[in-house]
Amino acid sequence: MKILVHDYSGHPFQAQLSRELARRGHAVVHSTCPAYVSGKGNLARDTVAGLRFVTIGDHIALDKGAYVRRLFQETRLGLELARQVRREQPDVALLGNLPIPTLVVAAAALRALRIPWVLWHQDVTAVALKSFAAAGVSRLMGVAARVFEQGEKWSARRASAVVVIAGAFVRIHREWGTADKVTVIPNWAPLDEIRPVDRANAWSAEHGLADVRTLLYSGTIGLKHNPALLVRLAETLREQGERVRLVVVNDGPAVPVIKEVAAARGVELTLLPFQPYDRLPEVLGTGDVLVVLLAADAGEFSVPSKTLSYLCAGRPVLGLMPADNLAAKLLHQAGSAVFAPEESSLTEAATWVSEVLNDPVRAETLGKESRALAEREFALDGCASQFEDILRTVGRSDAS
Repeated sequence: MKILVHDYSGHPFQAQLSRELARRGHAVVHSTCPAYVSGKGNLARDTVAGLRFVTIGDHIALDKGAYVRRLFQETRLGLELARQVRREQPDVALLGNLPIPTLVVAAAALRALRIPWVLWHQDVTAVALKSFAAAGVSRLMGVAARVFEQGEKWSARRASAVVVIAGAFVRIHREWGTADKVTVIPNWAPLDEIRPVDRANAWSAEHGLADVRTLLYSGTIGLKHNPALLVRLAETLREQGERVRLVVVNDGPAVPVIKEVAAARGVELTLLPFQPYDRLPEVLGTGDVLVVLLAADAGEFSVPSKTLSYLCAGRPVLGLMPADNLAAKLLHQAGSAVFAPEESSLTEAATWVSEVLNDPVRAETLGKESRALAEREFALDGCASQFEDILRTVGRSDAS
């Protein structure tokens, strides 16, 4: 088949899936949007026969805070994706991580072109927007949540099949009348690309972190996740007698917040932009403890991919997140710790970090358990076969 995979975010495991589908003999066009700022996967052109990488939105600078302007930009991106689909004429498309305006335009175009497609449903956007509204981020969010929910539902109904990342999504699709075409395939991370490395590595040496105890966060982070908690955690460790440097690898609105709070509280901080993907194993290997931060209302519909990468890296992981989140359950299985993302949890969380920092044997054991869990859960072959079966079925059904 000729398959168009559009992953708006450009994350690692989606690109890995495209490579595997190409290795299985399919012609794969992997499309991303570089205008969306996040940690990217391996999007470099390589020698895998039958695989091409393309982009949309090369000349757009997204401003997440300018909501009205962003709405027009995301609609324009949908039109760009529609033109890309028309040029490529795939037998089937797989779309994931799209903003709702982009998704709706793309879904309408695919319908007009009579090209079957699969929705890779990574998040329920309306739920996220409602939480933004409840948090007082913007009064527009409540209205947007209602409008976008209709757009998301409309798109799901037009998809030939839907892949969701957790069983909790099925309830939403049951309400939308689309549960009969849903398959649950949990997210994973590329085991062969994100691997354990020595704590003392080239990247840690370049940034003066080889001999410094580090609490490391790498990945996207929104203001609603309360990024100041990272600083307060490091401060609590200092109050407990531990000298730890907070390392944050991120580009986005949380950066000035973290910088300001760290300066006000005298917390040692290293702030760096997103790093090249081929350095990610070294980046994660530099963390004595890796931290995941997720807002209290994220619940069961958000599975931060950074958690999956952390497990692959084979490091102890601290989750400040809701206990019912799928990622929290993975951390528990790996023997790591999860605490509520609240100020009241920081003393207990800092105590756990301190115990890990001062017990090298325990830290090594936790790291090995993280990697072992990843190797059990993230086998690419099974995931790729499930996607391949779905794409083939959708393509054949449309042809008949």
